[in-house]
Amino acid sequence: MNGLLPLLVAVPLLGAALLVSLGRRLPRRAAEPLALAVAAVPAALAGLLLAGSRAGAPLTEWVGGWTPVRGHSVGIVLRGDRAGLGLTALVSLLVVAVLAYSLRYFAEPPGRHAGAFPALVLLFQAGMCGFAITGDLFNAFVFFELMSVVAYALTGYRVEEARAVQGAFTFGVVNSLGAYATLTGIVLLYARTGELGMRAVGAVLDRQGRPDGLVLAAFVLVLTGFLVKAAAVPFHFWLPDAHAVAPTPVCMLLSGVMVELGAYGVWRVYWTVFCGPGGVPHDDARRALVTLGVLSALVGAVMCWQQRHIKRLLAFSTVSHTGLFLIGLGILTPASGTGVALYVVGHAGAKAALFACSGILLDRYGSVDERELHGRGRDIPVVAGLFTAGGLALAGLPPFGTGLGKALTEEAAGPWLTVVLVTASAVTGGAVLRVAARVFGGWGAPPTGGEPYETSGEDEEPESADVLARVPATMGAVPAALLLGSLLAGVLPAAARAAGSAVERAQPHTGGAVAAGWTPPGVLIGLLSAGLAAGLALYAVYGLGERTPVRDATTALRRLHSGHVGDYVTWMLLGMTLLGALVLPGVLRGG
Repeated sequence: MNGLLPLLVAVPLLGAALLVSLGRRLPRRAAEPLALAVAAVPAALAGLLLAGSRAGAPLTEWVGGWTPVRGHSVGIVLRGDRAGLGLTALVSLLVVAVLAYSLRYFAEPPGRHAGAFPALVLLFQAGMCGFAITGDLFNAFVFFELMSVVAYALTGYRVEEARAVQGAFTFGVVNSLGAYATLTGIVLLYARTGELGMRAVGAVLDRQGRPDGLVLAAFVLVLTGFLVKAAAVPFHFWLPDAHAVAPTPVCMLLSGVMVELGAYGVWRVYWTVFCGPGGVPHDDARRALVTLGVLSALVGAVMCWQQRHIKRLLAFSTVSHTGLFLIGLGILTPASGTGVALYVVGHAGAKAALFACSGILLDRYGSVDERELHGRGRDIPVVAGLFTAGGLALAGLPPFGTGLGKALTEEAAGPWLTVVLVTASAVTGGAVLRVAARVFGGWGAPPTGGEPYETSGEDEEPESADVLARVPATMGAVPAALLLGSLLAGVLPAAARAAGSAVERAQPHTGGAVAAGWTPPGVLIGLLSAGLAAGLALYAVYGLGERTPVRDATTALRRLHSGHVGDYVTWMLLGMTLLGALVLPGVLRGG
């Protein structure tokens, strides 16, 4: 079955090439179903390979037969362990959902052929699948850049709009600089070890016995690119700007799986390359990841609460949940890793569903502004129910997969980190529930006013050909299916067992079996998070004025999100400095 691994990348690449080559000769009603069928193939293959890998070692394929010679390799190696294959399946299923949601969705500009958007999505799928299963650092960078280039094009897909071009430009500059940092770190590791395979690099570093300044620099540089992609604070500034202008299906992919792939890159590289005696000590990696995680969780939650533009609100909730991922990864135990794995699955379904619902609002009312939409969503009760369910999922309500993932992470985290997890979940979930109450229920007085530097969602252009008189079946079924998947991740014992098994095999230095299931404390804390979210939403709708002490206190923080790419690059450099300072003590001890 090893020979099937390259097909996870090759099939969507070939599908994209076919759509492009057929060009304008292929009608839209044929191009979109063809892309949907192609995207489903890697999902089925990943499921088949997962079933075949349960009993044995991870699948390994040297592409083109370039196997190692005397222990050294120059070929492309694909490694299909359970974590990588599981993420490949998640990526492919979400791509299928996005293409189904997009059926006859866009009003294509004149001169653009029908296969353009689905071809880009398939290229994006190929990059994400390759990144999930690659076994060497250089090809991780290659797939990483394929993702970035295609995501740049997708973000600015509506190139006729100046805002889309500006958001895509910011995305391209910041993510490219992050990728260059990663490539520089890979060069340093190659200079030190003469290897590019992740396991081979880790083995050579371990033989050295202690870390030094070069290892520290390589760790910081490699992780910088992944943290930019994950939108961790202070590397996150590009994300809300991109989400505000990107088409809704693209937002579903960016927040649903691309951000998670950044967190996966951090986890994979640390445990494969840097976790041994020649890498970064556990205490220092824990301090770095948990610190960045707490910053991301709290800053993202505060900024999420302040938004009136619904897509920006959801983008900042993604920043906050990235922080929760990093906290779980930084605890460095199998239990917390399992919690993050389940959290990622649950979050992908819930967040993609929320963006899908925001797309319905945009195409029906020409707005994604919470103030302007007050009470206008009463006539779409099904969408109201889905949006509310998504908010409860973000808050960690049992039995959603987000709730189970959060509960497992909290049990491994300790009391004060549990407070951070509960706070971030309650605030982000409460912001979404506040939008649901105002937009779909018309609760409270219509909010007025606003700050001059706030981004509103008024007078947006619908992305469909015409304003929707009714919600198409596909646009309603997709968020329902995504939320069902998020629910099943927390309900099915097999999902928890599979996540626990994948993490145990990939974290060999920690050992120990993981009891991945609901416990009474986990259920109670999940109910507490959801209850706090509902209480915050009600207080915002009925108890808070337009000006509040919290809003005034966060004015400076909101002004930092200036939209100027130079500011964002500066913050990225400061983030690199912070990351280096957090892991420096271990290198000093090693020296």
